[in-house]
Amino acid sequence: MQSLFQILMLLLDVLWFLIIAHVIMSWLINFQVLNLRQQFVAQVWHGLNRLLEPIYGRVRRFLPPMSGIDLAPLVVLVAVYALRIVLINNAAAFF
Repeated sequence: MQSLFQILMLLLDVLWFLIIAHVIMSWLINFQVLNLRQQFVAQVWHGLNRLLEPIYGRVRRFLPPMSGIDLAPLVVLVAVYALRIVLINNAAAFF
């Protein structure tokens, strides 16, 4: 059961990293530091979008329209962190 706990924590860490990378990359694209005409940047951007849009889409259904501000990544990051806290506080059940 300890292995299951460690795998869940690893998956949450990977998800956390992907969301942070997606947010930073979106800022860099919006401030024209990165250009989507570069093939590598475009591939990474579209790959992150394909991975994270299903998660963001479910969250966006519950969020009110914010006129250009997307709070879905923030909500997902808070949910991932809350899930980590719940798992860590209940780690005794895995041992």
